[in-house]
Amino acid sequence: MEKNGTAMPTAAAGRDERSDSERRREVIMMAGQLFCRHGYERTTVRELARAVGLQSGSLFHHFRSKEEILVAVMNNGIQEVIDGGEQALARYNTPADRLAALFRVHMWSMLHGAGGDAMNALVYEWRSLSAPSRAIVKSLSDRYEEMWQEAVAAAVDAGLLKGDARVIKRCVLGAMNLTVQWYKPGGRLQPAKFIDAMLQASLPALPEGAGRWPA
Repeated sequence: MEKNGTAMPTAAAGRDERSDSERRREVIMMAGQLFCRHGYERTTVRELARAVGLQSGSLFHHFRSKEEILVAVMNNGIQEVIDGGEQALARYNTPADRLAALFRVHMWSMLHGAGGDAMNALVYEWRSLSAPSRAIVKSLSDRYEEMWQEAVAAAVDAGLLKGDARVIKRCVLGAMNLTVQWYKPGGRLQPAKFIDAMLQASLPALPEGAGRWPA
């Protein structure tokens, strides 16, 4: 269909655009699982394409290279906690609630979202990235760490925590990332109770039930 000699977008084009976006996300999520299970180097493009029902060549309609897929897996997890963190911080005002909400967002992503596979890739596949790719991922990671730094510093200023804010931030993030690897779905603690227990163990000075997220 044309108007004044200019091609107008069709409904089919809109559907194709949405389909491309959904397919790209599907590839990222499946890649995260396969990289976690088999490792980045041992996961072939053919295996990944087959897992999402694509031909190997079609995969490069969505990504220019296998390395770009790895970057997308890492960035997808980081962006998820940035988005969730911004929403949580917009809801709460007190330092205790804001810090606890960030904690819950991070744990939820690690247990239920893209964070677990992204963290695995960041830890074990970092060496597979080129310098430019590392810079891209680090830039996004720095944004997330700054969000945490501000929340921890505010809790220190309010007297809720004692010590160097940067050290506390690293210890808390490290504790979450390490401990969640040992969590077994269907085990003694349900996810919500596990997150509560982790929060109380990592940041005992925060009031119980602080920063409930999702609220």
